[in-house]
Amino acid sequence: MPGTMAEPAQQLAGLEYMGDAIRFAGRIHSLIPKCPLLENFSHGEVRLLAHFMEVYRALPGVEMIREGEGGDLMMLVIEGRVDVAKRDRWNTPQLIAQVEPGRTLGEMSMIDGEPRFATCVAVEPTLVAVLNRENLARIIVEQPLLGAKLLMELVLMLSQRLRATSGRLLDLIDEQPQRLPGNVPGP
Repeated sequence: MPGTMAEPAQQLAGLEYMGDAIRFAGRIHSLIPKCPLLENFSHGEVRLLAHFMEVYRALPGVEMIREGEGGDLMMLVIEGRVDVAKRDRWNTPQLIAQVEPGRTLGEMSMIDGEPRFATCVAVEPTLVAVLNRENLARIIVEQPLLGAKLLMELVLMLSQRLRATSGRLLDLIDEQPQRLPGNVPGP
């Protein structure tokens, strides 16, 4: 069941509004070599996409996304670094990734409406371009070719992450001692 959806202003609380992403389109385009989401986008397509995005700044220590909260937006890191932490079974945050320019945050919740998977905290002054679900829907209606391309790139990126995560999970399973059915571990 999806978590309670936070209002857009609440989702971006603590972030400073920097304006429309159009004026950052050149910087976003320059990230393409490091940006799996936009690697197949032309400068014109990036500029068109920027019409549907806004840019925000987070100072060091600001929680940009909070685990367990609802959310309907994703962020593309333009500059800065962000720590991604997931709470373990003892409710202790564990660092699972550090995100640098060209990478995205929050795309899973933007797509499926489920609660945020992890908490994302700015490590240094960080600029992000934000795309919310409503503007994604507008792209699909108003710019269908761009919308289809963006959705395909999101699916591809998420599929690649799932494969990498599955590979790491299998590596962890392989490291565990093999237990045969009926065998009880000894002392």
